[in-house]
Amino acid sequence: MIITLSHFLILGAILFCIALAGIFLNRKNVIILLMAIELMLLAVNMNFVAFSRYLGNTDGQVFVFFILTVAAAEAAIGLAILVTVFRNRRTIDVEELDALKG
Repeated sequence: MIITLSHFLILGAILFCIALAGIFLNRKNVIILLMAIELMLLAVNMNFVAFSRYLGNTDGQVFVFFILTVAAAEAAIGLAILVTVFRNRRTIDVEELDALKG
């Protein structure tokens, strides 16, 4: 069996839908929201690599490196903010974090 472009695109779409469901169904835990955003970025990266592979150029693969760099920075900064908020408020519930006072 040969894996075609449509297989990669279907898998990317499934991963993206799982991440979208994770964002809409879970609105309480910030960590799960961050993981769902990362899963979305990885689904898009998979599509970039698949198109890059099947079109025969490396533009998509180079673009993936930039997306991974931004995703790593987003995860590090997001977790640092989350740790700071947890130290101050003793909760990471999204509904209790609606008022950000200095």
